[in-house]
Amino acid sequence: MTPIGKYNIKAISTIVGIQPGTLRAWERRYNIIKPVRNDAGHRLYTEEHVHILKWLIQKVNEGFTIGQAVNLFEAKGEVNSLDEPIQLSRTEGLINKIVTTLLRLDEIEAHKYVDEAFSLFTIEKVLYEVLLNVVKLIEDMSMNKQIRNSHEHFAFSFLKARIGMIYHNSPVNTSFPKTIVTCGPGENHDVRLMILATFIRRRGFQVIYIGTSLDIEEINYMLEQVSPSSLVLSCTRTEHLNETIQLAKDLKKQFPELKISLSGIDDLNETRDIQQFIIENSIECIEKWIEENLSF
Repeated sequence: MTPIGKYNIKAISTIVGIQPGTLRAWERRYNIIKPVRNDAGHRLYTEEHVHILKWLIQKVNEGFTIGQAVNLFEAKGEVNSLDEPIQLSRTEGLINKIVTTLLRLDEIEAHKYVDEAFSLFTIEKVLYEVLLNVVKLIEDMSMNKQIRNSHEHFAFSFLKARIGMIYHNSPVNTSFPKTIVTCGPGENHDVRLMILATFIRRRGFQVIYIGTSLDIEEINYMLEQVSPSSLVLSCTRTEHLNETIQLAKDLKKQFPELKISLSGIDDLNETRDIQQFIIENSIECIEKWIEENLSF
């Protein structure tokens, strides 16, 4: 029987914890994962692929190179014969539980698992290694028509409420630089942006959080009114990327001293020419961005 493909590359990247570009490089070089194709020709990954990739990553984390890990895997034979079970990490387990309870519309249980995450990890780790991955999985399921719009709306409403509590309770230093964060043209998903805004605000910086996209006239007004040192535009969907990039270029001409960055973009292979402006979705990358763009 042909294996059933369930996950696109963004979903598999989130589940196993590697970047899409790294996964594609492993496929090309080692030929150990062969995605199946759906009727539209899109690459999909199976549960067996998840098992294999987690085993390989486990070996890499133990100190093997990826090439050595592949050789070990091939020496063992079929994936079902692996004698070392793959255990879900605490973060993976919580991600799965939060997603499951949100899709059941079970707010009480979802709160319980989010509270558990905050009891185990730092706020930053929960934001970027738990809640951001919850957002990504729900976005992917929505795009693949695996869940209803009502599920997505409920989940994002819940997540924004929890993240917003942290955002609004984070003190700011009025002598620190200001940054405006807003979605790019056509973007109506702002949960990722709220995560970033909360992270920045927790460092004491003044964040003017706009949320879903404004037209160019309104953005110009905000920039003139606030005079921030930086502007972050969020784009999570590739169909809005070109328009967001053009907006960033237009604003840079009008406000040459303004530092403009893009967030929310997962697949950097398609955006090499603007890579230097992208805030990657990791704690380390955001700390570096703050140091370079919000310094006094």
